[in-house]
Amino acid sequence: MAKFIVAPHMRLQEWVAEEKGYFKDEGLDYEFRSVDRTVASIKTADEVPPEKRSGAYQTFEKGRPCDISSACHWTVNMAATAGNGYLWGEAYSVTPSGIYVPAGSDIQTPEDLANVPITVGYQSGSHYSTIQALEPFLKPEEINLHFGGMLFQRLELLVDGEIPAANAFGGTMYLVEQLGFRKILDSSFMVAAMISEDTDPEDVRKCYRALKRAQTDIDLRPELYTHYYRKQFPARFHD
Repeated sequence: MAKFIVAPHMRLQEWVAEEKGYFKDEGLDYEFRSVDRTVASIKTADEVPPEKRSGAYQTFEKGRPCDISSACHWTVNMAATAGNGYLWGEAYSVTPSGIYVPAGSDIQTPEDLANVPITVGYQSGSHYSTIQALEPFLKPEEINLHFGGMLFQRLELLVDGEIPAANAFGGTMYLVEQLGFRKILDSSFMVAAMISEDTDPEDVRKCYRALKRAQTDIDLRPELYTHYYRKQFPARFHD
């Protein structure tokens, strides 16, 4: 049987479990692949045209290079229904997320976001969670989504002041908060896991037990492990 492929998904748990040998402790026969998600800046304030949009759903269609991978629950549901793998039903996680604006922005409340372009990723958690978060405050026709590329492209647009607002989550959310951006509205969302058709369910359970141990370490001393974000953030943000 082939080795179980573990790849970090813009989070810290896999790195910690690998560092501390938690996967080995569970008896998992695995290969750790550090997926390089850093990209050169190809940012543009123009909206990505529909024929060139690519988000989490499209990456499942193309096939991800690991046995278990995550995305927002909406996307995993749809990708599994389309036959791109199986939704893992024994665990889920929650990704802190929010709609952010620059410190000096005139936008102060969710209602102030009416008709304001909010940059999100296409068919990804930031896309759906922004709509869901804004529905109690705005009419559907007042929600103006701007599809500005993948995660780090959106981050660069926001940090460089080229867009008025954006959805940020996970590591990018922590970064913009440190840089003084203000959260106008929380949009945290549920994350589900997709497993490939030939993956052994017991290997998935071993993997999750290791990740759960890693989560305890992160809860106690997160500052010991945030350095791993350097492996996946563009170099311009390392300092």
